[in-house]
Amino acid sequence: MIEVKKLSHRLGEKIVLNNVDITIPDNTIVGLVGINGAGKSTLLRLLSGVYNADFGQILFDGASPEEASTRQNIFFLPDDPYYTAAMTPAKLFSFYKTFYPNMDKTAFEQLIREYKIDVKGKMRNFSKGVRRQVFIALAVAIKPRYLLLDEAFDGLDPLSRKLFKDAIIEFVENERATVIISSHSLRELEDFCDRFILLDDCQVKQHGDIAEHVSNFCKFELAFTDTVDKALFADLPVRAIDIKGGHFVQLVLEGDSEEMRTLLTALSPVVMDEIPLDFEEMFIHDVEKNRGVKNDE
Repeated sequence: MIEVKKLSHRLGEKIVLNNVDITIPDNTIVGLVGINGAGKSTLLRLLSGVYNADFGQILFDGASPEEASTRQNIFFLPDDPYYTAAMTPAKLFSFYKTFYPNMDKTAFEQLIREYKIDVKGKMRNFSKGVRRQVFIALAVAIKPRYLLLDEAFDGLDPLSRKLFKDAIIEFVENERATVIISSHSLRELEDFCDRFILLDDCQVKQHGDIAEHVSNFCKFELAFTDTVDKALFADLPVRAIDIKGGHFVQLVLEGDSEEMRTLLTALSPVVMDEIPLDFEEMFIHDVEKNRGVKNDE
């Protein structure tokens, strides 16, 4: 279990994280989301021990990531990982084996074959996506108890993304590991993450089970014979509203969809359809709500 307590950190004069509290259970895949500059990469670096927090505490099963024995159980894959000019995938494996002596060479070579990568090719000659594949194979081979991934989908084509997600899911199931992954591709996260953490304005604004969070809301499209304005929906738990031409309304509501359907029916729309609501759209609405943005006409 990861525990983050009263965590605050600055980069220069800028406050990046402020009084962050979060608990992450074992054997789960967590999506770390937020707009650019929200502090996602900084939080991952603090969790991995790359940065030491200015204030607060981070514990992995009760131990600090500053301790060498704890770091043995953590692997952090940054957005642009380091490699030397002469490095090949094979040499990269040997290099990391110095720090993680129990690395699984078979698992590494299996993924390298699936990705169709030349194990003796120079890393500098690979595209960013191929380099990312090499490091993903490395991460799976290390089999850490805690795997921290920053923008892991960046540069991956659709097939590679599928292989990556399959590998991570299998890794978590087999090793009972915990994975924290940041990404701007929220639809990718929704596909395979169990939980999410939303960072905004230097703090954790939302967290929990992704499916449960999305299921707390519903979205409807309505059409009315007469012109309407947002006052008609004043008594409803509206998260977002968009009125077009005075007759067509799109609503995101907080609450059970059947209950909301009953309340909307009482307003006498001539057309009413419920439409899917995904995690990416909920992310946008959550950030707008946290920042006091009025999403209406």
